[in-house]
Formats: sequence, structure tokens, C-alpha cells
Amino acid sequence: MVTGRKVEVEMKYQLRSPDGADRYLVAPELGQFKPAGPVRVVQIEDRYVDSADWALTRAGFAARLRRVSRETVIGLKRREAPEGRLHRREELEGPADPNSAPTDWPASPARSVVLELCGDAPLVELLTIRQVRRVRRLVNGDTTADLSVDAVEVLVDGRTLSRFDELEVELNAGSEEALQGLGKILDRDGGLRRASRSKFDRAVRAVRRALPTMPEEVHQHWLEAPPALLGSPSRRTRTETGKGAQEPADADPAIEEAAPEPSTAPREERSAVAGHSIGPRSLGVLADDSLPEAARKVLKFHFIRMRAKEKGTRDGSDVEDLHQMRVSTRRMRAAWRVFDDAFKPARTQKLRRRLRVVADRLGAVRDLDVLIEGLESYRAGLDPEQQPGLEPLLAVWRRQRATARDLLIDELDSRRYAAFVDGMKDFLDAGSNEAATVASPTLPHRMRDRVPSQIWAAYEAVRAYELVLPWADVETLHQLRIATKWLRYDLEFFGETLGPDSARLLERVVALQDFLGCLNDADVAAKLARDVLVARAGELSRPEAEAIGAYLHSRERELARRRRALGPVWRAVAGAPFRRALGRATAAL
Repeated sequence: MVTGRKVEVEMKYQLRSPDGADRYLVAPELGQFKPAGPVRVVQIEDRYVDSADWALTRAGFAARLRRVSRETVIGLKRREAPEGRLHRREELEGPADPNSAPTDWPASPARSVVLELCGDAPLVELLTIRQVRRVRRLVNGDTTADLSVDAVEVLVDGRTLSRFDELEVELNAGSEEALQGLGKILDRDGGLRRASRSKFDRAVRAVRRALPTMPEEVHQHWLEAPPALLGSPSRRTRTETGKGAQEPADADPAIEEAAPEPSTAPREERSAVAGHSIGPRSLGVLADDSLPEAARKVLKFHFIRMRAKEKGTRDGSDVEDLHQMRVSTRRMRAAWRVFDDAFKPARTQKLRRRLRVVADRLGAVRDLDVLIEGLESYRAGLDPEQQPGLEPLLAVWRRQRATARDLLIDELDSRRYAAFVDGMKDFLDAGSNEAATVASPTLPHRMRDRVPSQIWAAYEAVRAYELVLPWADVETLHQLRIATKWLRYDLEFFGETLGPDSARLLERVVALQDFLGCLNDADVAAKLARDVLVARAGELSRPEAEAIGAYLHSRERELARRRRALGPVWRAVAGAPFRRALGRATAAL
């Protein structure tokens, strides 16, 4: 094992979308750099530690225990702000044993610093950072560097506080000037944003935001951290924060700084991963509402939103209007199912049928928007001479989108749609007169009586996949996504009636749903690309067939990567901490 001192030189970029840097891993060249070897996938777990009195932090170090193969390495890095594009940090490493005190570790410069600052005091765990790292070696003459795309998860006390994606380029040997040249290429990518913080610093900021909701012991320990680490917000106590002023436990400020513009988000739920608020917060559903009254509030909220986006959807000036209109129709359809027995079936059947048609028309256009945006993003990362090879595939999808849009506009201009809008207005105005039965004080009809069992039933449907998940095929994962979606809708519609844990629970469910959605997107894109290759085999030129084939393989690799990386996202929902929090949330009713 190599131990001792070194200076780490690297560049770091935040990603505006989880798959925003994949093309750099598969590019045949990046400026003067060329790949040397295949893309490797590495799973890393770093446990950040310090003495109980924060001795290492006070001295300006971040200390981590990293498991490498069958060995554990203690690494100490200086917590220094970068100057310009390159991050330069002194790093000390040495062998360690997480089950013994530092006094028993083999001699190394890192151990010497730990003993000098902490003495024989035991080290305590601060937080854990897990990464799924896809890395590829790049070579430019005598200069070698590792380009990696990292899917990062931050945990404290077994609870996931944040997830984010990051691109890093670390210099192994050679010229920093050559690395600067590569940085100029990455700086021009609108999907990347130069990062000024380390992963540890981003994790600490997530801790700061989650501090009011942490267990008492963990909360108190972090309150004693040096002010330079957490900053003044760390001094807010639970009382000072107040019930109504708690910050979202899962939001990551570093991600918020690089949040994508809504029109570039490739999925309905992507804003959740980027740190934006998830779902409505003003439905007005109360615990004492009857089922029909709660359903009417949810339907009215999303019906108003749907109508507000209709004009923009018609004129097509902003694809985000169509996106949001589709989201509203999906929420309305979900509300009909979630509140299935609230209304007279004969009264709602016609409305539900027409809403399904409208949602399907919107979905057909939106799905093609996602495919086209993904392909255009991939093409932008290719060399100019390679980009025309993808034009046949783009042309097919654009024609299909134009046809789907014509059908959508025909639907919105039809008398059937106008009748649906008028019928929804009348239905919503009628209120409780449309209820299936008259509320009785001896039957469970209030939200507080019905919601807990409904949420737990939805959760049981998700957790049932636990036994098959290790070998699940894509179709099974798609069914898991659907089950997760229904749990998400329950938490979203009923969130205002639940305890303070509900927002945190919703974050985790949306993260799982979105992860599975991106996995499904990759599978769909690969299948459609293959269909074009087969159907037009005699028409495509060799460069076109090779370009579309390379895109197909990139989607297959993305599918495989997400299947490998599913574990942490799944455990955040299937694990005991989630169940305990769900119990607290439903107990509030």
C-alpha cells in the first residue's frame, strides 16, 4: 500500500442532470486527451471521523476511513478553498483498522497527525458518503488523468440527507497545463457547473439544513462543531427553529445552486432530485375532511393548473407548458384512483375516460420530447464530424412528435374536450352532492380515519419487491416504479395531514421513482434506436448505422449502470429508518 503525503490536483463539476456527463466517459477523445482502457465502476464508502472534541476539524482537516479492497485507509485532506479551476489539497494516507484505536494502526504520516491532534481519544463517526463511481483513464502524452462521474449519497445516523452527481478529473501524472486545457472544454458545457466545494463540504451543508430534525444525541454533537465548519446556522436550537420554520431535511444547497432550468429537466419528477420542492403544498386537505371533500380539493387544485398551461401547450412556444399540463392530468387521474370510492361511479365515469384520452395525448408528445432532448444532449458531446450520423434517428422521432402533437391539438380543439372542461367545472362546484354515500359518524369517512391504512397498503406494495429485486428484469423494475408512484401520490395528496416527517419521506419515494424512471428511459431509448437500425438497415449509411449503434450501446450501458446503483436508493425507502418515520407521520393523524 502506498502511504505518505501527496498533493491532490483535480477539477470538480456539479451536474445539472444525473446523466449530464455520461458522454465524456464514452467520447473517443476529449481535446488532446484520449481514453486508455474501458470505463470501470467502483463502489466507495467513506466514513468521516473526528474526535469527540472536533480536534481534526479545528486543525483544518477532513478525515475519512475508506475501504479499499480488503484494506482500510485513513485519509486526511486539508479543507481549503480552491484557487481558480484546479483544486489543490495536501493529502495524507496510511493503513488503518476501523475496529481498533489509532494507537494500534501501522505507522504512517496520517496516523502521526491523528495521534498528535487527538491523542488516544477514540474517533467517532460524523457522516458517511457513498459513491458509485464510473471512471476512465485519459492520456495526453506524458499526462494521465482519471475522469469520473460519481453518484453520491450522504448519510448521517443511517438517514440519507442528500444525493447529488458530480464529475471529477484528477491528475495522476504530468502537466497541470494539459489539465487546464481539458477544463476549458468542460467549462463550455452548459450542463456542468464548476464546483467550489468538496463532497465533504457539500455533505456538511446538508447536515446543517437537516440539523433540527436529527436525533437528540446527533443534533447535540453537531451543535458543538467548530463555527467555521457549520457556520452560524449550526447554533439554531430546535426551539429557535420552530415547528413551522424547519428547513427541508433532504435539500442540498450545493445542488440548489446548480439546479436545472425547468425546461431542461428530462422527466416530470426531475425537479425533486435537483433540490426543488416536490409536489404542491397548498391543497388545503385537512385531517377532518371527508373523503369526497379532500378529493374535490385535490382535483380542483390540479384542474386549475391544467387549464393554466393549456394556452402554452397549444402555441408550443415552451415545451415546459406541455410538460406541466401533463403533470396536472396525471395527478388528476391519480386522484380518481386514490379517492376511488368517494363519488358516484356513474357521475365520474365519463369524465375519467376523457381525462385519460387527454393525458395519453399529452404523454405521447412529452415522451418524444424526453427522447429528443436526451439524444440531442448526447450528440452535443460528440465530435462535429460524428454528429450528422444521428440525424436519421432524430428525424424519425421529430416526425413522430409532429404527428403526436397534431393529434393533441385536435383533441384540445374538439367538442369532447370542451364538454369535459364544462363537466369538470360542474362536478367540482357540486361538491359533497356527488359523494357516493352520506357520511355517517359510525363509519370511517374522515381523512384521519382512512389515510393511515391507505398509505401503509401502498408501502406494502412497494416493499413486496424486496425478495425479487436482486435479479429483477426491466419489466419488473417498471412495475416497481408504478407501485412507487402510487405511494408517492398518497404521500403527496395527504402530506398536509401527516407529521413533520412527511416531506422527508416524500423526498425518498420521489428519488426512487425518478431513478427507476431514468432507468426506464434508457431502456426505451435503446429499444427505439434498435428498431430504427433494423427497419432502415438498407437505407442507413455506414457512419449513420455506427453512430446510432453507439448511441444504442450508451443507453444500454446507462441501463446497466442504474441497475447496479439501485441498492442505496432502494434501501432509503425499504429500510427501517423509513418505516419508523412513516409510522411517526401517520401517527400524527
